[in-house]
Amino acid sequence: MSLSRSRTTRISSLLVSATAVSAALITAVPAFAVTGPEAAAGQLASVVKLNIGDEANSRACTGILVDQTWIATAASCFAATPGTPVPAGKPALKSTATLSDGKAVEVVDLVPRTDRDLVLARLATPAAGIAGIKRATAAPAAGAELTAAGFGRTKSDWVPDKLHTGTFTLDTTAAATYSITGKGADALCKGDTGGPLLNASGELIGINSRSWQGGCLGAPATETRTGAITARIDDLTDWVQGVRALTSGWKAETLVQADSTLYQGIRLNDGSWTGFTDVQSKAGNIGGVRTAAVAGIDGDTHVVALGGDGRLYHTIRKADGTWGVFGDVNAAASSLSGITQVSTVSIGTDLHVVAVAGGKVFHTVRNAAGNWTPFGDLAGAVGPIGAVTSVATASAGGQLQLVAVSGGKAFHTVRATTGHWTGWGDVAGVAGTTGSISSVAMAGAGGDAHIVVATDNGTRQYHSVRYGNGTWAPFGDLRNYLGAVTAKSVAVGTVDGELQVAVTTTDNRIVHTIRHTDRTWGPTAPVTARGVTGTLGSISLAGTL
Repeated sequence: MSLSRSRTTRISSLLVSATAVSAALITAVPAFAVTGPEAAAGQLASVVKLNIGDEANSRACTGILVDQTWIATAASCFAATPGTPVPAGKPALKSTATLSDGKAVEVVDLVPRTDRDLVLARLATPAAGIAGIKRATAAPAAGAELTAAGFGRTKSDWVPDKLHTGTFTLDTTAAATYSITGKGADALCKGDTGGPLLNASGELIGINSRSWQGGCLGAPATETRTGAITARIDDLTDWVQGVRALTSGWKAETLVQADSTLYQGIRLNDGSWTGFTDVQSKAGNIGGVRTAAVAGIDGDTHVVALGGDGRLYHTIRKADGTWGVFGDVNAAASSLSGITQVSTVSIGTDLHVVAVAGGKVFHTVRNAAGNWTPFGDLAGAVGPIGAVTSVATASAGGQLQLVAVSGGKAFHTVRATTGHWTGWGDVAGVAGTTGSISSVAMAGAGGDAHIVVATDNGTRQYHSVRYGNGTWAPFGDLRNYLGAVTAKSVAVGTVDGELQVAVTTTDNRIVHTIRHTDRTWGPTAPVTARGVTGTLGSISLAGTL
């Protein structure tokens, strides 16, 4: 196997710059192929062959799918001229990836790293039926045996059609690179640039960048060195997940409050999570966050947070990952005092916000143009129920459904599309009695509204459904699904028709499960909330496209 820089023409030599590379290797040429054996049929199906440019001026590289939409490869493959930076966006030259099933798909978008020879390249259409490679999250030990793969030249083939693999030894590890040496006659050659470097478990640890090409067809006969440089990817989990989150499709947008900090993270449709980002670092400082709620409108994520000054603030994370600045909701929708909780839900392109202030429930709407209606006191429209401690909202059948907790009991009302509210209904009377409710969450699915409550100081959790015909399912105990947890806060959201449930616990964990459309429950799993520090508090979850 031989590794190369990805240009089959025009580049015969390229200076290499890497802090962990010896002075002798600094004059190495780009790696373009792997001289090892041909990969077995079906092995490494996630590896792709890349062609950049037209027939008169083309170059070849290798890449690997990290999921069905994104390819990890070397940024240098897409450079307009050798050694120049690769800008984000559409490739300068037409680029095509040939998948392991033989299908050729155009590369339409690039997200490069600036600190290493690495780029994530987006396919015009997903690679259906081909799974992405599993990524390692830690560096292997020095001397570890590794595997590289590529479509580059071999010892005897100028343009091989078959994937080849080779065995390498890890020499040194630097902040952004690995230095490796081929075992026996294995080397990286032209065309192998961008190919994967895998650990003993078959996990992706790096993307091959450049090598001496010893033993490769076309290399000087006197060149025997098989050393190479690989760009690390094992330390870039949050970056990779952040880029993947830019792909359109269903996601679970999640807010977690810890101490006075609010964090935002995303559960992707393959079940993996991005890291969590400090929302105030993106949208502006509001003096800390006491609690918050999230709602999705198309691909945008709407966040309403209760700031340290007791006022509500609103911001939007756009589908492209950019954030707007927090705006003062109270200034736009009238001031409220004594706010303790907030709930949000989208109905069409309108954002409905319900706040508990001074033990009362207030409602406002933000339309698509960004205009807010004045807060309205629900007591005047629905009637009093005593001091309210928490609320939850859902969109079901185009109507706003709301549950408020007072005296440990849940009460339900509906806002029709005409803007009229029904009177409060006692949930216990239709879904069964539970212990005193401390946390409540709701989400709509079609015409149905799901409700999850935590009771008995959080030690018990129950689920019910208010169906579109107005009937209720009895509360079902979630202990068999969530386990024996003590909940601080519960959150639910509908994501691609399924109900996702997340809970923050008194032992400072986040757990997550899914109720499928066939009414079965998936396994409960802990959420590794990378980036979150402090004592967990409230949690909110909503689906976006």
